[in-house]
Formats: sequence, structure tokens, C-alpha cells
Amino acid sequence: MPAEERRRGDRRRMAGLELGAARSRHPAEAVSRDHHHRSVGTGGARAAVFGVSDGLVTNVALILGIAGAHPSSSVVRLAGLAGLVAGAFSMSAGEYISMRAQSELFERELAVEIHEIAVRPEREKRELTRLYESRGVDPEAARTLATEMMRTPELALETHAREELGINPQSLGSPVQAAASSFATFAVGAFLPLIPWLITSGTAAILGSVIVGAVAAVAVGVALAFFTRRKWWRSALRQLVISAFAAAVTFGIGHAVGISGIH
Repeated sequence: MPAEERRRGDRRRMAGLELGAARSRHPAEAVSRDHHHRSVGTGGARAAVFGVSDGLVTNVALILGIAGAHPSSSVVRLAGLAGLVAGAFSMSAGEYISMRAQSELFERELAVEIHEIAVRPEREKRELTRLYESRGVDPEAARTLATEMMRTPELALETHAREELGINPQSLGSPVQAAASSFATFAVGAFLPLIPWLITSGTAAILGSVIVGAVAAVAVGVALAFFTRRKWWRSALRQLVISAFAAAVTFGIGHAVGISGIH
């Protein structure tokens, strides 16, 4: 039998063993594993959605807080623009550092696994066997499954990474993508409540920021519901309440302190 056909046969037997063991424990769980899931490992989608949310809440609160003190419109515009730029850079830097540190940690753990698989393959096979047995797999099936997994270094590494570390070696996340998404989406969210101050001023601009902020908050909530598959109205209401609370608190502080209070 050619080597390629033998490897395919090994993998089919391995998959059959794993599926059979899963069905023997939790039939419903085995069926659910056939479902397809969107890939969220890169961190880009998560950073994008929360970037818009953070930008919106941060800048609508900042703009209305400054506006509550009744300064000139140019002061509010400057504060809103400064908040947009500073917040976007802060979000981007924080996301990059966080994702980079996480990726480096995962890479270190994977390097340890690669070394152990190369130097102590039998011990790694015993670890996999014990792990499968701890999940309710029959001891003989667990040993067979572990043996099949350890046949090729790539499959062995992926198996140990998933089972022991809970990660996918092929999807460690992209710090650059997450940082770029955070910067752009925070800027978009922060720019929305600033729009009325670019075309009008005074009470009209304040009301405009409130309306734009409310509509944007609802839209962000609906977008979050799309990703989480939760009820859209509940997600939209939650986002609206959080944004409104933050804006009301800062507006009240600005109105109470006023311009004269900060001299």
C-alpha cells in the first residue's frame, strides 16, 4: 500500500475512534461537533466590534461632558478630536501588546511541546492516553488513538496543543491585524458623536450628539448580537443603556463644575 494511502487510512481510523468515543459519552455533544463555526482566532473581528463600542462610549461621554460645561464649540471640537486620536492610539497599542504577549506565550509553549515530542515521544503518548482515559474513553481505544495521533510530528503537535494547551497552532492570532482593527474602528466609533459639532454648535450640537450616539449604540448592539447569536433587542438595549449612562454622568459633572470651576 502506498504511504499516502496508508496515512489516509490511519487518519480515518483515528477519526472513527474519536467520534465513537465521543458518542459513547455524549451523543448530543458528538452531533454538535459537526456544526461549522466562524473563525475568531485571529482577534480581528473581536477587536473591530469592541473598538467601535469603546470609541462610541468614550467620545460621546467626553464630548457631552465638555459640552455640559458650556464652553465654546471650538473647545468641544478640539476635545472630541483629541479624544478620538488619543483613544485610537491607546486601543491600538494595548491590543497589539496584548496579542503579541499572548502569541509569544503560545509560541513558547509550542516550542516546549515540539521538544518533548521529539525527545520523549513515549512519555507524550502516555500523557495523551491518560488524557483520553480521563475523558471516559476506553483504555484500549485511548492507547490506539494516542498511537495514531503520534504517528506524524505535525499531527502530534496539533493534538497536544489542542488537548493540553487548548490552542490551535495554526491560529495564534495576528497582533498587527488586531491593532489595525482597533485603531480604525475606535476612530469610527469616536467620530460619530463629533459629527454634529462639525456642522453646528450649542444646544443643536448637543442634541445631535445625543441622537447620533443613541442610534450608533443601537447599531453596535445589533452588530454584537449578530456575532453572539443572542437576541438583537437585548444586546441593543444593553449598549444603549451603557452609552447613555456614561454620557449622562459626564454631562452632569461638566454642568456642575462648569468652566469657572476649573480655574
